[in-house]
Amino acid sequence: MRRFSIAVVAAVTLGTALSSVPAQAGEAGGGRGLTHCAAGTCHFDVPPGTYDVRVTLGGKAASSTSVSGETRRSLLPETAAPAGERITRSFTVNVRTPEGEPTGPEGTPGLDLRIAGSAPALADIRVTRARHARQIFLVGDSTVCDQPGDPYSGWGQQLPQFLRKGVSVANYADSGESTVTYLGNPQLWATVRPLIRPGDLVLVQLAHNDKTTDEATYRANLETLVAGVRERGGQPVLVTPVVRRWFNPDGTLNNGTALLVNGLGVDHPAVTRSVAAAQDVPLIDLTAKTRALVESLGPEGSKALYLTNEARDNTHTSVRGATAYAGLVRDELVALHLVPKGTVRVG
Repeated sequence: MRRFSIAVVAAVTLGTALSSVPAQAGEAGGGRGLTHCAAGTCHFDVPPGTYDVRVTLGGKAASSTSVSGETRRSLLPETAAPAGERITRSFTVNVRTPEGEPTGPEGTPGLDLRIAGSAPALADIRVTRARHARQIFLVGDSTVCDQPGDPYSGWGQQLPQFLRKGVSVANYADSGESTVTYLGNPQLWATVRPLIRPGDLVLVQLAHNDKTTDEATYRANLETLVAGVRERGGQPVLVTPVVRRWFNPDGTLNNGTALLVNGLGVDHPAVTRSVAAAQDVPLIDLTAKTRALVESLGPEGSKALYLTNEARDNTHTSVRGATAYAGLVRDELVALHLVPKGTVRVG
C-alpha cells in the first residue's frame, strides 16, 4: 500500500498539466484526469454503455502497472515503464447493470477502475464513449463468468486484458447455468439477444451444468442459440467446455468426468463439435486445448490452474488458470480470423 501511495503522488505531480485541463464535450462523467482517482481506484459516473479508456503510465521511478475494473475484470496486464518515461495504453470496457453475473447483485453505478501492479504509477486517465466498438458477448457458466470473489475467476473475466481498444467483452455468463436454464431465464438469453448488433461475436460455452440434459435437447438448445445470434446479424462461435482436472492413474484425462460426458452418456464436446459442423459455425475446441495443457502440466503442476489446493475444486479455475484459458481463446479467435491480429495483445 505504501508503495502505491508514493507512486500515485509522483504521478499526480507529473500529470498536473493533463489533469487540470477541463473535460471536453462528450467525454464521460467529466472523463479526464486524475481528479477521478483516489486510493488506487478511479471512478467515472457514466451510464451503462461501452467506453474507451486511455491510460498514461509512468513516473520518475521505474514502474509496473495493471488495470482491472468492475467485477474483478482484468483490463490491462501489468505493463512496465522505465524511469522517467510515459507509456500510453488503451482498451474498451463494457459497463452494465448488473455489472457482473446477470443474476447477481447490481454492483456500483458507473465505471470503477482499479490501479495495481508491483509498482503502479498512473500519470493520466481519460474515459470517452466508444464509437464503432465491436462486442464479444459471452454466454456461459461459472467457468466463464465474472466471478465476484477471490480466488475464483472465469476465463471470460480474464479475456479483456488480451484485447485492445475497439473490442470489448460483454460477459453474460452466469454461475450454475445449463443450456436449458440459460434459454429459460429472462435475465439471460432474452436479455442478451436484443443487445447483439451486426458483426458482434457471441461465444457460447454451456455444458458443465447440463448433467441431466438429453442429447436431443442439448443439440436443439445449441441450435436455438446459434439461430438467435444469426437473426440479430451476429457471428455465433461455439466453444467446447474447459476440462475438469480429473486424472486417470496413467496421467491422462481420458474419462467422462474430465471430458464432460454427463450421466446420460451425452458427450457434450462431441455434440458441440457436431452442431458447429452441421450449422457451419466457427468452433473453439477449448476441451482439447485445456486437456492438452492440463495433461502437459501433470497432476501436480496443473493444481495451480484450478482451486485444488484452496477449495478441493477441480472444476473452477484460479486467476492463473483463467488467464491461461483466456489466452487459448484469444489465440483461437485470431487463428479463426474472427478478430484481426492487431486488436489483440500477445505475450
